Amino acid sequence: MSEQNYRAFFAEAMNQIHIELKNEGKENEFTLWFNVHYVEDTISEITLSVASEFMRQQMDLRGTTSKIQQKIQELTGQQITIKYIVKNEPAKPTESIVQDVYTEQKAIIKDDIDKTKRTKKHPQLREDYTFDYFVPGENSIYAFNASLAAAKNPGKAYNPILIYGGVGLGKTHLMQSIGNYIYAEKGDKCKICYISAETFTNEFITSVRNRTTETFKNKYRKLDVLLLDDIHFLKDKDSTQEELFYTFNALYDRKCQMVFTCDRPINELKFIEERLRTRFSRGLNIDLQPPNYETRRAILEKKKEILLETNQFSPSLVNLIPKDVIDYIAKNVQTNVRDLEGCLTKMIGYAELVGKTVTIEIAQQQLRDTFSSSDNISIDTIQKVVANHYNISIADIKSKKRSTKFVIPRQIAIYISRNLTEYSYPELGGDFGGRDHTTMMHSYEKIAETIKIDSSLDTTIQQLIREIKDYKK
Repeated sequence: MSEQNYRAFFAEAMNQIHIELKNEGKENEFTLWFNVHYVEDTISEITLSVASEFMRQQMDLRGTTSKIQQKIQELTGQQITIKYIVKNEPAKPTESIVQDVYTEQKAIIKDDIDKTKRTKKHPQLREDYTFDYFVPGENSIYAFNASLAAAKNPGKAYNPILIYGGVGLGKTHLMQSIGNYIYAEKGDKCKICYISAETFTNEFITSVRNRTTETFKNKYRKLDVLLLDDIHFLKDKDSTQEELFYTFNALYDRKCQMVFTCDRPINELKFIEERLRTRFSRGLNIDLQPPNYETRRAILEKKKEILLETNQFSPSLVNLIPKDVIDYIAKNVQTNVRDLEGCLTKMIGYAELVGKTVTIEIAQQQLRDTFSSSDNISIDTIQKVVANHYNISIADIKSKKRSTKFVIPRQIAIYISRNLTEYSYPELGGDFGGRDHTTMMHSYEKIAETIKIDSSLDTTIQQLIREIKDYKK
C-alpha cells in the first residue's frame, strides 16, 4: 500500500466534477457514473475500486475515467493513470442473489410504489408497467437507473432517452414506468402521451387527409412528456419524420421529457433523416441486452409475486411450480423476458388444468417445443453474415489462415454458432474446416473472455446476431 499522496487531490477532483455536473443539471450522472472509492496510489497511478466489471467498462466508455484523470492532472500538474479493481464479494447461492436484487430494487423505488397506489390509472399506460415490477440486472441496471432519474426530474436529468434492444427485453416497460411515475407525481396537470410510431404515423396521415394538421401539431407539441415506441417503424415515412423533427424541437425547447424505443442502435437506422438522427443522439442512448441467469431467475420469482398480488392465479396454483422448475426455465430460456414469463404462465396453466405439482420431467415435456424452436439458425447463415461484415469469404472463415484478419472473424463465428445453435464443439468443428474439439473450445473461450473487457466487441457481436436473425426471416 502507498502513503496515498494523491488522496486529497482525488477528493478535490471529484468535488469539482460534482459541482460542474450539478450546475449542468446532471447531478444524477455523477451519482451513477462516478461511484468509485480510493484504494491506493503510486507515483504515477491511482487505484480505485468499482462495484462490478460492467461498471468499469461503462465508466471507460462514457468518459468517466478520462474526466477524472484530466481533473487530477489539472490539480497536480502530473499525468496520472487511473486503474480499477472490482470489489469482489463472497460467492452467494442463487437464492441469496435473487433476494439481494429484490431488496436493492425496493429500497430504490419505495416512493414509486407508494405514489402509484395512491393515484388513478393513466388511460394510455399499463398499471403493471412500473419500476416496482421491473427486475434490473447487469443487462439493464443502467437503463433502469437512468429511467428512474429521468422520471424524478423530467426534462432535466436525461433528455431525450433512447432505449434500444431486441424484442421482449423491457423497453416499453421502462418507458411506461417513466410515464407512470411522473403521472403519480403530477397527475392530470401533466400532459403525458404514450404512443407507438405506427399510431403516430397513422394519426398524422389522417390529419393531412382531413386537413387537421394544426390540431395534430397542437396535440403533440404542447405535451409535457412524449413516450414514442418503436421508432424503427418510421422507415420510408419521410413526411412523418419531418413532422416528428419539428415536434422534437418544440418539446426540447420547452424542456419536456422525451423517451423513444427502437429495436437497434441509432447508428443502424439508415432510413432516419440525419437531422432527426442527431436529435435522437442528443441525450442518452441505452442498450438493453438479454438478462443473465441470476436476473432471469429473479424475473421469474418476481413474476410469481405479481401473479399472486394481482390475483391472476390462486396461491395454491402458483405454489405448484417448485424452485427447481423455476431454475430449469431460467437456465434454458436465454432470449428475453417475454419468453421467460410465457414459459412460467404455461406451467401454471398446466398445473391448473391437471391439478398437480409441476416436475422437471413435466416441464421438459411441456416446454420442449418452446426450447427447440427458438431459432433453428444454420451455421451457413452465421458464417455468411460474419464474412460479409468483415469483408472476407466463407472459405476464409473455414480456412487455416492465421492472419488476424481471418482469425478474429472465425472465432466470432464460432462463438455465435455455439450460442445460437445446439451443435457440440466436435459437430461445429466439421463446419469450420475440420477443426478439432479443443480448437473450437479455445476460439469460443477467447471471444467470451475478450467481450468482458471490450464492450465494443460485444456490441459488434450483438449487431451480427440481429443481422443473422433478420437474415433468416
